[in-house]
Amino acid sequence: FSGRRTEDLALASIEEYASWGVELVLGESITGILRDTRKILTSTGREFAYDKLVLATGSYPFVPPVPGHDLERCVSYRTVEDLERIQILAQDSRVGVVVGGGLLGLECANALVNLGLETHVVEFAPGLMATQLDEGGSVMLRRRIEALGVQVHTARNTQSISTAGDGSLRMEFSDGACLDTDMLVFSAGIRPQDQLARDCDLILGERGGIVVDEQCQTSDPHIHAIGECALYRGRIFGLVAPGYRMAETAVAVLTGGTALFTGADMSTKLKLLGVDVGAIGDAHGRTPDALSFVHSNRRTQTYMRLVTSGDGKVLLGAVLVGDCADYQSLLQYYLNGIELPGVPESLMLGESQASAQAVAASLPATATVCSCHKVSKEEIVTAIRAGCRSRDGIGVATKASTGCGSCGDLVQHIIDGELGGNGGSEASLQVFDPSVPVTAKANTTATLRKVVGG
Repeated sequence: FSGRRTEDLALASIEEYASWGVELVLGESITGILRDTRKILTSTGREFAYDKLVLATGSYPFVPPVPGHDLERCVSYRTVEDLERIQILAQDSRVGVVVGGGLLGLECANALVNLGLETHVVEFAPGLMATQLDEGGSVMLRRRIEALGVQVHTARNTQSISTAGDGSLRMEFSDGACLDTDMLVFSAGIRPQDQLARDCDLILGERGGIVVDEQCQTSDPHIHAIGECALYRGRIFGLVAPGYRMAETAVAVLTGGTALFTGADMSTKLKLLGVDVGAIGDAHGRTPDALSFVHSNRRTQTYMRLVTSGDGKVLLGAVLVGDCADYQSLLQYYLNGIELPGVPESLMLGESQASAQAVAASLPATATVCSCHKVSKEEIVTAIRAGCRSRDGIGVATKASTGCGSCGDLVQHIIDGELGGNGGSEASLQVFDPSVPVTAKANTTATLRKVVGG
């Protein structure tokens, strides 16, 4: 919906695969895995032999099995084709309903608003974003969203969907209430795409998902699984960064390395219908002996909750709604175990920019700045000293801030800190060529002398 072409979403082009010596097979689906002979069968009758097999089949949208869920004007919010279908339906619609009040559901609601529809969100749980937000954060988010004109219906159990005489839809709820709409979009979560594994008797979780160990290996030592089809310690990871970590682990194992996947940070920051929302670590305060500090401002419609260890020195989690200026600072306290300055309450009332810059300066070189691409502060500083002077330049050189984008402000603070700290009468300037890896730029150094005092 942001205007990017479908081709822009691909990780690589057909030509790039060919240049790497990778045979890319399109237009065929896998119909079976023969574990005994280590072969896979395709829909065209072809066979491929394997020494090692990696399943990266992803997930599919969960659609509640209520009567009428498959009617003509019902659609999921998942694929590019789904988006095209939503745009077509919106052309002759006045009202749109999204079933699901999680991250994707609210993102979808924003899309319907931008398409000019009267928009409703229907959620089975008592609050929005129940997985990420505590009750206070959910309440504040609802206020902000409803103030923008989106109508929110929580604790609603849809019993049936029917078609009216004019082609519109009617949703009937368990409490007897009804809601009429011209189109309905399901965004109620995902389920792992694990049918191939099920058919060849790999071990699955009780509720689906291909069980993997710390090497992303399934119950068959010759088969690995990564991404949203994989179940690690009873959990499906539905964000981009864990998928990348699993891929890196599988590659390392397949090439003789010893990398381990031990889970991933699920902290997230995004803008929903123009409202900043952030969740870090143990946002619900479930850690034993944890302390919670809450600041809720009805006037500015902002909410912050900090969850700390019992002595108030270690940040365990946070929730932010309406203002995420402190998100990156808090995330770095959480990820790197940096002791909180003073009392936790001071973080709620301090100056965000000064705090963020101080955190950026205090981070150790090994600190992870970009969780999506696992980029450290040291790599970013190296790129800056190699000539990168902007966030975009850092993104090209290191990929930092090119995933979910939430680390962009921290990257900028590191840039500002490095450029503002040169201070001498002579500075090293290195010519930046995006096509050359940062580590190979030592030979491009040129010296630039500053003329001081005229």
